[in-house]
Amino acid sequence: MSFPLLQATSLSCERDDRILFTGVDLAVEAGSLLRVEGPNGAGKTTLLRILAGLHAGYEGEILWCGEPIRRAREHFLRNLLYIGHRPGIKPLLTPLENLGALLARNPGMTRNQQEEALEAVSLLPFAHIPCHHLSAGQQRRVALARLYLSDEPLWILDEAFTAIDRAGVESLERLLEKRMAAGGAIILTTHHRLSIQGARSLDLQIHAGEALSV
Repeated sequence: MSFPLLQATSLSCERDDRILFTGVDLAVEAGSLLRVEGPNGAGKTTLLRILAGLHAGYEGEILWCGEPIRRAREHFLRNLLYIGHRPGIKPLLTPLENLGALLARNPGMTRNQQEEALEAVSLLPFAHIPCHHLSAGQQRRVALARLYLSDEPLWILDEAFTAIDRAGVESLERLLEKRMAAGGAIILTTHHRLSIQGARSLDLQIHAGEALSV
């Protein structure tokens, strides 16, 4: 029997004395893209963090390849690339050094490939400048450069299109399409209007809860 890569049933989460969302069901197959939508405060980032195993304050069940994620956690994390609001880079290292550190587990990765990834996000001229000298947007793009080097089956991306120009948006959309065609699965949030055929949406607004009685 074939299972979705990631499946969630009856997810709910409380925050600040209210039910943030409730009754969320989703299934992410290989080769698919799911966009999580909703207004600010709907819980988009919280849901992505739950799905990435970074937030334990929820009810419901999450399965990785048909197995409860609590039992498959090690395998799940090895097959996940998560990029959140924070860039997750080391500010004292250069963009090139950050990519080298993040990808140390892949000894087959070449210097040329890392430079091509930085070029894809318009950062090659800054490859040898410590990241603490870069703008917040440029630091964000250092994190996004990882996508051009990643082969993890599941990508979870929170506002991936933030702080990139039109050419960067087009390049990233092509990369996401290529990843889907190769069998990868993607869950993301974005305020950008996606031009990716086959993308599905999950609107958290229809799963909004109510304030909890005291």
